[in-house]
Amino acid sequence: MKKIMLLLANGFEAVEASVFTDVLGWNKWEGDGTTEVVTVGLHTQLQCTWNFKVTPEKLLHEIDLADFDALAIPGGFEEAGFYEDAFSEEFQRVVRHFNDQQKPIATICVASLILGHSGILHNR
Repeated sequence: MKKIMLLLANGFEAVEASVFTDVLGWNKWEGDGTTEVVTVGLHTQLQCTWNFKVTPEKLLHEIDLADFDALAIPGGFEEAGFYEDAFSEEFQRVVRHFNDQQKPIATICVASLILGHSGILHNR
C-alpha cells in the first residue's frame, strides 16, 4: 500500500485537490487497491476557494512524515490566504523532507511555487 499525503493549505482550490482524491481514491476501491490518500493540514478547519470549508483527516503535527510514500499539493488563491500556509516553515519542512528522501512530490498550478520557495529546486 502506497500512502500519499495530500497537504492542504488554507485557501486551496477544492477542484485541484479532487484530482488527487478522485484518481487515487478510485484506485483504492476499483483499481489494484495500492493507494491511500490522507488529507493533512495546519488547521482543524480549512477555508477553500469559493466559500467551501474542509476538515483535514490529520493535522501536520499529528503525523510522522516517514509514514508517507508520496506528497501531493493542490494550488490555491492568494486572495484566499493560500500563501500564508503554503510558504510557512511547516509546509517547507514537509517539502524538504520528501525531497531529501527522494520520494515523489506532485503539485498542481501555483503549488509548484512552494517547491521553489522551499529551495529544493536550487541548482537544478
